[in-house]
Amino acid sequence: MTRKLFGTDGIRGTANSEPMAAETSLRVGMAAARHFIRGDHRHRAVIGKDTRLSGYMLEPALTAGFVSMGLDVILVGPMPTPAVAMLTRSLRADIGVMISASHNPFEYNGIKLFGPDGYKLSDEVEEEIERQIDEDMSTDLAPPAKLGRARRLDDAQGRYTEYVKHTFPKGLRLDGLKVVVDCAHGAAYKVAPEVLWELGADVVPIGIDPDGFNINEGCGSTSTDAMCAQVVAHGADIGIALDGDADRVLIADEHGALVDGDQIMGMVASHWAENGRLHGNGIVATVMSNLGLEHFLTGLGLTLQRTPVGDRYVVEHMRAEGFNLGGEQSGHVILSDYSTTGDGLIAALQVLAVKIQTDRPASEICRMFEPLPQLLRNVRFNGGAPLEEDSVKKVIAAGEQKLADRGRLLIRKSGTEPLIRVMAEGDDETLVGAVVGDIVDVIEKIAK
Repeated sequence: MTRKLFGTDGIRGTANSEPMAAETSLRVGMAAARHFIRGDHRHRAVIGKDTRLSGYMLEPALTAGFVSMGLDVILVGPMPTPAVAMLTRSLRADIGVMISASHNPFEYNGIKLFGPDGYKLSDEVEEEIERQIDEDMSTDLAPPAKLGRARRLDDAQGRYTEYVKHTFPKGLRLDGLKVVVDCAHGAAYKVAPEVLWELGADVVPIGIDPDGFNINEGCGSTSTDAMCAQVVAHGADIGIALDGDADRVLIADEHGALVDGDQIMGMVASHWAENGRLHGNGIVATVMSNLGLEHFLTGLGLTLQRTPVGDRYVVEHMRAEGFNLGGEQSGHVILSDYSTTGDGLIAALQVLAVKIQTDRPASEICRMFEPLPQLLRNVRFNGGAPLEEDSVKKVIAAGEQKLADRGRLLIRKSGTEPLIRVMAEGDDETLVGAVVGDIVDVIEKIAK
């Protein structure tokens, strides 16, 4: 089956147009309910969202879809994606939904679905739900007396706050640390500063004034200049930048220098291996992670196993092979001892724990390896299949030949935006730049 709705991370698009229209959201709720209704118990769905204006449209549409099929709906309001995953399990719900387009601007939105175990759905389940969306579901509608009910969970924030704090080592506090936290005007705008403050940090919060339009705008993990500048301006010990739904995180050291997901994973892997906590004798990351990370882990006697891009593919591999640490260079860090999906706040607390336990500055503990020169450029296209063009195939082959055994080349379509991502890395920065530039030039001509 060709997937029309689901991409690498749920369904995503421009708000109030297909597939992010109210009618489609209604049918997604109905189809998901139809798939997950099993047994005679009272069924439940948990719905969370970030701070986008369009959440006010999609939340009631999904609610109506679930209620019409006989599911009760628990609304938790603006909450991080990992909070929705946690609450889905905690509340014994049959399905969880996060309404968010993650790091994208406000005009986009998305629907991420979780099963009753709190994990994102497999490709097979998503395909089955997508198939059912196009079917006649009228015969499965609940009779009037069996309709679901909807209610708000008033203490959702407190539940998640305590859950996150529980992942921080017992006996440790953040007293004496000044922490800048950028919440991207997104889903963690309340809980992230609260967790850090309750653990004793001197918190400098930014990106905590959502207005429906400013999520990820000049802030958060995709625009870190403001966070880095605030670290320097306030003389902070560390900076934390979350994205719009807080499932990814980037760090700044005390000098305002940025630390990506590869460095975070390398630091946690090293510390956990030393303490006998690392399972699988390595970590799981995607094809985008830097070769420098792989070389660093090899030097420790650890392995790096790669998956396609998408944190749920990382999680699936972790579960299948028994790993408890994985993630993406972009800042998704999955710590399966604590969470079923990437959790930016929990990952940040692991970094802070190592800082306290080692009594070393962030610039030392977060710089575990020297990354190889890597360049990523995105090319926007308006339909068609540029990667199938002969001229594009020819320039890609030439680039692969130039890099040969000195690096690697990765070209792929984004699963969340109409972009083609061109990435190369190797030991020669000039060569890497030239290879990427040549390929981008040809794709841009085709994509016009």
